[in-house]
Amino acid sequence: MDYSRPSLKGRKAFGGLEPYGKVWRTGANEATTFTTTKAVKINGQALAAGTYALFTIPGEKEWTIIFNKTAKQWGAYEYKQADDALRVQAKPTKTAAPVEQFTISADKAGVVTLMWDNTQAAFTVK
Repeated sequence: MDYSRPSLKGRKAFGGLEPYGKVWRTGANEATTFTTTKAVKINGQALAAGTYALFTIPGEKEWTIIFNKTAKQWGAYEYKQADDALRVQAKPTKTAAPVEQFTISADKAGVVTLMWDNTQAAFTVK
């Protein structure tokens, strides 16, 4: 994955800087990209090999994780839902401690976690 890291600088991330219910580029500047060299399953749903722009729609109780076929985008300004390859749902949870800089982590079990402020949302890649 390739992404820029926005920083909070004392501001609220979700429901603040990034409004609930709106498409977010899931990073800063250029859209974050997600690349897989073989077909995978994201939360049990098929995703073909390729490079995708990673967008999210944060919500208080549920997030939509979006894999969009147009990988080279600046922000979400040119985002088109018609170009989505896959959308999956994720339940946000609280982080153990606030995360100042947006962070994406992946573990050996294939769990990808998006963390910022006091919120995290995860999806599984198999």
